[in-house]
Amino acid sequence: MDRPAASPQDWNDVRATLLRYLRARGAAPDIADDVAQETLARLIALSQTQQIGSLFALAFRIADNLIVDAKRREFRQGGEVDEEWESDDPSLDRILDSRRALDVLSRCLRRMPPLRREVLIRRRLNQESCRAIGQDLSMTVKAVEKHITRGLLDLRGALERAGVDFSVLGE
Repeated sequence: MDRPAASPQDWNDVRATLLRYLRARGAAPDIADDVAQETLARLIALSQTQQIGSLFALAFRIADNLIVDAKRREFRQGGEVDEEWESDDPSLDRILDSRRALDVLSRCLRRMPPLRREVLIRRRLNQESCRAIGQDLSMTVKAVEKHITRGLLDLRGALERAGVDFSVLGE
């Protein structure tokens, strides 16, 4: 199947936009040129095999990844990481995945039988002992443990059905 090839003018526009983007992000002119050239090479190769929705969006993402890779190589070779690129904050994707997981867990907890929900919250969130929960609710420790197990299974099932990646829930 033949795909329409982008014209040389389109590639020139992408390159010029990439250079402005990279320079605005603080890349040195020589680094910006190298990254723009490598980005264009990758875009051209991809455009020959795939339909690209937005050349510019993909170009920016490829360029960002190339810059990060260059910084990593530089750091491994003994250089310091530029503080502008360094962050302990979670990525936007991770934040959004965590919020989605929290929403799924909240909905699942609201649908749980009230006793199971109370036992699970008291044990997992409030860190109360199974013995203390059992005494307060007039239940055996085994019954408390059974509620916790079933509650955790309910939560895991809800996350799986929603397609939530479990790695977002903690490290």
